[in-house]
Amino acid sequence: QVQLAESGGGLAQAGGSLRLSCAFSGGAFSRYDMNWFRQAPGKEREFVAAIKWSGGTFYQDSVKGRFTISKDNPKNTVYLEMNILKTEDTAVYYCACTTQRLGALGNAAAMNYWGKGTLVTVSS
Repeated sequence: QVQLAESGGGLAQAGGSLRLSCAFSGGAFSRYDMNWFRQAPGKEREFVAAIKWSGGTFYQDSVKGRFTISKDNPKNTVYLEMNILKTEDTAVYYCACTTQRLGALGNAAAMNYWGKGTLVTVSS
């Protein structure tokens, strides 16, 4: 039913920028809060950013001031604008969503649907 499709990953230089997109389909976009997670090789999956349906945002401390999450409701699309990229940002980035409920935002275990991921590689 609900499907999430990430795009925009690729190679970027340290200090550069990259914009990821997540296309939502198969359900009512307005029922969900949207999240971005990432997983680097040999590391655990970690929360990156989230945006509530109402527009409120939340960020992992390591990306605050550099990354911006946003959404375009008519297009059913969520974005992650990544600026001042660091080599430490290299990872597979996943889009995920959860129905709106207490404690769900940013909690990987609470996600209802996941995208397949898009690889971001930052070189020095």
